[in-house]
Amino acid sequence: MLGFFGKKLDHPLMDIKSAQQALEDIPKNDALNTVQEITSWIESILELADDFRLDHEFALLRMFDDAAQAHVRKLLRDYFSLQPVSKFQENRLWTVLSGYYAQSELVHHDVLTRYRNGGRGASGIKTELAVLGVRGIAALTGRLKMAAARYALVEPVLWNHLAEFYSHAETNDYLGNLVAAYPGIPGNTTVGQEFGVLLVWYGVSAGVQSPLQEHITERLISYAGNGLSVDDQYNGSALFVFDVSQPTPPMRLASEATLHPALRFFSVVDALKKLEGLSKTLEKGILPDEANFCGAKYDVELVRDILRRLIDNLTQPLPTRRNPRRKISVNLKVANGFFRMLEQADAGLNFFNPDAAEIWDVEDISATGFRSVLPSSRGDGVKIGSLLGSKPENVPHWGAGIVRRLSRDEKNNLHVGVEVLSTQIVGISLTDRVEAADEDVQIAMYLNRPGDTSGEAWLLMRPNTFSPNRSLNMDLNGKGYLLLPLALVETGDDYDLARYRRMEQEDSAD
Repeated sequence: MLGFFGKKLDHPLMDIKSAQQALEDIPKNDALNTVQEITSWIESILELADDFRLDHEFALLRMFDDAAQAHVRKLLRDYFSLQPVSKFQENRLWTVLSGYYAQSELVHHDVLTRYRNGGRGASGIKTELAVLGVRGIAALTGRLKMAAARYALVEPVLWNHLAEFYSHAETNDYLGNLVAAYPGIPGNTTVGQEFGVLLVWYGVSAGVQSPLQEHITERLISYAGNGLSVDDQYNGSALFVFDVSQPTPPMRLASEATLHPALRFFSVVDALKKLEGLSKTLEKGILPDEANFCGAKYDVELVRDILRRLIDNLTQPLPTRRNPRRKISVNLKVANGFFRMLEQADAGLNFFNPDAAEIWDVEDISATGFRSVLPSSRGDGVKIGSLLGSKPENVPHWGAGIVRRLSRDEKNNLHVGVEVLSTQIVGISLTDRVEAADEDVQIAMYLNRPGDTSGEAWLLMRPNTFSPNRSLNMDLNGKGYLLLPLALVETGDDYDLARYRRMEQEDSAD
């Protein structure tokens, strides 16, 4: 940007009026291009910051940051859409959003640093420190959200910046000052509230939810943000903890944790009350306007499902590992997705295609899960909630699992954590109990272990095929069974996971 101008004194950013004119000259008919251009101007603010008074730098930042907001919300709606965009468009949106949040956060942090160091014009922004902190943490939230959308490794410096925004507000007694984050955003917020929302959201979402689920979860926690509390002492109800002296990602508070003065504790008691109230509203089929999803119109049922999981996550203790993990090096054949798994299942359909399977290296394994590490070139199509078929070497049958955790390391390798649903899947045929016809036969996968006596059947089925009002006939190992629907356990992009009550039929004609 600077190369387009001669001396720094001639740069449009040296004067508020010329900066305003530069902002007005940016075309506003394409959100992607608009945000890109505004990002370039914000980057120039940082490059010229040493030549600015601090109040001038912050005035410029606020002006360009304000102008970007409507366009950024448009890009967020496009990126976190119910209908996935093309890979090309996804990459464009991610790059522009990630770049905007990065530059915005860097300049907010630069203003804070110069203020702490007594920079020229510092007195001119003293009354604006709460706005600076709120917006700085909002930009950090955006940076973390875009990193989480790709399960990327977070730069440690971001946690340091977060601790600095929070600690300065705490030390200088503006942590609880109510301010408007941005024009057009209803309601006021505080540095402490934004700090709590970011850390609780990251603690429950990062690496264990899809990008869309992460986004909706962050918006739900923001909705209940004024019910979060941040304390410098443990009060018995804290759920998460953050160390402001040695900042790292938030951690679930463990009973054996060592307490020291730099820890900050996050409680969600009052926030849960607000979330439970929202849940009751959603049960009526109403999505209130104050649940701000950046203007996106999400299906009430989808939001309700994510909210239920969030409430469970904030109220139930973390599950303990019942089976020890063993470090092991073993080759695993993997089939990604329902239909590739079906090719491997013994359904008597001659679908078997050994070339459909990939080979993964397993790092550690237990009776209920395993972890693999994939190079960056081999992670396409693996997402949170993906269905995986797996077959260890020297094992004759395939099993089924669901991807539960994803993260990337410093080499951009993808770490994949898989929950095992069954160590043996069997292809089966299903027909409608009432309207059975040859053309209505569907193929599914039976997950129960041989000799199971639970009286239930767990099935993997094609997506959108489970019905709570539809009983099925199942043929398995030459026997007929009546299946009575119990629950839809989980849905994915290409499957339903369902429970049925299983009743053996002595005469299949009955």
